[in-house]
Amino acid sequence: MTTAEHLDTIDRLLAREFPAEPVRTGDGSGGPGFHLVPLSRTRDFWEDDGSGRPEAVEQISAEYGAVVQAVTDRWGEPQVFGLGTVLERAFEGEGIAEPWNELCDGTDHVHLWRVGERWLVVCVTQWHGEGPYLLTAGATVIDPP
Repeated sequence: MTTAEHLDTIDRLLAREFPAEPVRTGDGSGGPGFHLVPLSRTRDFWEDDGSGRPEAVEQISAEYGAVVQAVTDRWGEPQVFGLGTVLERAFEGEGIAEPWNELCDGTDHVHLWRVGERWLVVCVTQWHGEGPYLLTAGATVIDPP
């Protein structure tokens, strides 16, 4: 997908109503007060010798940079919010609200913009170390923890 297509997806995401109950589909996840969707993905690395990983990281990083720049051009400088301490708090048993609990399990930081009443989140996530890298966007009314 192109950066313009990613921005179109983000615009729809920011306008979409939130589900009343938690949902998870092939197109992402959502629940009361949030949506998370993958904008782009690399292949997974479950049965890989790791040789394709550097190219995948380079590709998803380039897309991430382009989306962050396009969103910055539209809504101004982002906040970069670290999720390391949020993950530690979750491991210690603190209940972390979604989408932050899901995000801290897949990335160490996110880029955040305030767009009206919502937070726009953009990041690269990867779960389990062998799954695909996902360029992820989210919209939420739930403040970062």
